[in-house]
Amino acid sequence: MSDREPTVIHTGGGSGGWAVAVILLVVVIAGGLFLFGGGYLGNRNVDIDVTLPRVEAPAPVTK
Repeated sequence: MSDREPTVIHTGGGSGGWAVAVILLVVVIAGGLFLFGGGYLGNRNVDIDVTLPRVEAPAPVTK
């Protein structure tokens, strides 16, 4: 068996990955605009009332 160097086969494509990335980016941006523009995420009003209990100060210590 003779020693040979590995053979690399390059098909010359490469533009398909960029196309998928661009399509995904457009979908994410469109989805974000839909959610924020439609008021699903951007205009949420959350009213939180916090009522603290009344705690009186302790009486001063006299000697």
